[in-house]
Amino acid sequence: MSLHYVALGDSTTVGVGDPMNGSSTTDLSGAGARPGEGWRGWASLLADSLGSSHRVTFSNFATSGATTDLVATEQLPEIGSGPIDIASLIVGINDTLRSTFDPGRVRDHLHVCAEELTARGALLLTVRFHDHAKIFGLPKWMGRPLWQRIEQVNLAYDDLYRRYGGIRLDMADFPEIYRRDFWSIDRMHPGERGHRKLARMFADELTRRGVPIDVPPNLDCAYQPPSRWADAVWMIKEGVPWLGRRANDLIPFAARMALTQRRPVSGALTNAEVQRLEA
Repeated sequence: MSLHYVALGDSTTVGVGDPMNGSSTTDLSGAGARPGEGWRGWASLLADSLGSSHRVTFSNFATSGATTDLVATEQLPEIGSGPIDIASLIVGINDTLRSTFDPGRVRDHLHVCAEELTARGALLLTVRFHDHAKIFGLPKWMGRPLWQRIEQVNLAYDDLYRRYGGIRLDMADFPEIYRRDFWSIDRMHPGERGHRKLARMFADELTRRGVPIDVPPNLDCAYQPPSRWADAVWMIKEGVPWLGRRANDLIPFAARMALTQRRPVSGALTNAEVQRLEA
């Protein structure tokens, strides 16, 4: 039996955090990575396992840094024509980290992708995101607005699941998500263990749906997770500068949220206050 598997998404689906050579360091962007360029990742691991029982054609169109807009307008047109058996669509966290975040547009872009993929016969693989702020170790004043945005993305995925079905993993249902060794040195991308676990979770669900997989993704890791020293060095060299850049996007939103929570319900911010916060 043959299977055509198409993967759309951002750097997690590219495989950032799971380097093929076992290197323990990577930057937050994945160095402009594209699939197969030094990274392996959960989607490739899942495709390999599917290959134990099927003749698999695997096409990974994910790109590092992708937003839902980019997936809908650039990745989706690349998939060509013809039937698709399995399609993964995991994107949206990059949207939440930008000042241009618009949950309505996120939802619309996801629906465009899901409608096209399922119309061509694809079983859709999606997720419900966990609270990334707990992994980043963000202060509460910054973590709360980030989680609020992630929940808005999750609502869009809830809508997708109701309309198109498929397989959806709720990442918060898995306790290991909040373990340090699940993540790479940047705490944003899964490490080898995280990628293997993600591939295994999808494989288990596919098996329950009647898709045979003779050899499921192996959970044994070939490499050790980053040491505390490597964590500390990375945080100083890469993490703090990255957080500073992202703070420029999140701080105005976080400040507005904090002010509106302290005011009476009727006390909306004036246009002048909003402009001052965003200046």
